[in-house]
Amino acid sequence: MQIRKPNVLIIPIKFLWFMVAWFMVLVNALVLCFVPQGKYSVKYMRFFMRQFNFMAGVKFKVNGKLSTKRPLLCVCNHISVFEMATMPVAFGGSFFGKKEISTWPLVGWIAKKFGVIFIDRRPSHAKEALDAIKSELERVDYPLFIFPEGTTTNGAYVKQFKSSMFDVVEKTGAAVQPVVIHYRLKDGTKISDEDLANHFAYFDNAKQDCGPFCKIERSAFMQVFHIMTLGGFLVEIDVLPVPDLSGMDRKQIADTLHQIISKEYMKNK
Repeated sequence: MQIRKPNVLIIPIKFLWFMVAWFMVLVNALVLCFVPQGKYSVKYMRFFMRQFNFMAGVKFKVNGKLSTKRPLLCVCNHISVFEMATMPVAFGGSFFGKKEISTWPLVGWIAKKFGVIFIDRRPSHAKEALDAIKSELERVDYPLFIFPEGTTTNGAYVKQFKSSMFDVVEKTGAAVQPVVIHYRLKDGTKISDEDLANHFAYFDNAKQDCGPFCKIERSAFMQVFHIMTLGGFLVEIDVLPVPDLSGMDRKQIADTLHQIISKEYMKNK
């Protein structure tokens, strides 16, 4: 199965479907106004994202099972916005996100209702952020997903993990489970680095060294529309065993998890 350029006659139909999808986002946002924030709104995210994946033509396949330990942090590589769309449907739970997202119109409010924990990465706010995370970990009984690359990439590799994100592991001893994300064509065929960067990944070319395949840059909205014109794709999720991180500081934890996830990602991409 090869990536086909969308038929010119199909694009207007896909655009109408795209507008229907965003209308449904607005309808769900209205419903969220009446859903209590907490475990119920987090469960609603699963329903919401299931609709979103259907509209975009995105499916997922899970290999392995999450640990039953709580609190549980699931550490994942990050290629595009579709990690946020597929992980809640596959496992339930919520995310850690950048503080800036909380200020985005509508998106920030929806994310907060969905239980996203916003992290202020400024060194001057490190203690405040750690206290908030510890408090949240003690409260929730569902997994929390974190993307320690700190950004999406072109999918050719896994960026070095930011160690500041693992203060909470060092201080609380929370269980950590590596999760590896691969993008495939719908029939399971592997995608080349060039096609991954030009069609499926979402990254800001101007702000990072993303290798030789940096030709296309879209807004998040246009990235979703582009995926819809291609007919969607498959997200393959490999859940790896929980490693022993006892006695490690945050830098050692970040390096160890990066090695585990990067090795698995490169082996199977």
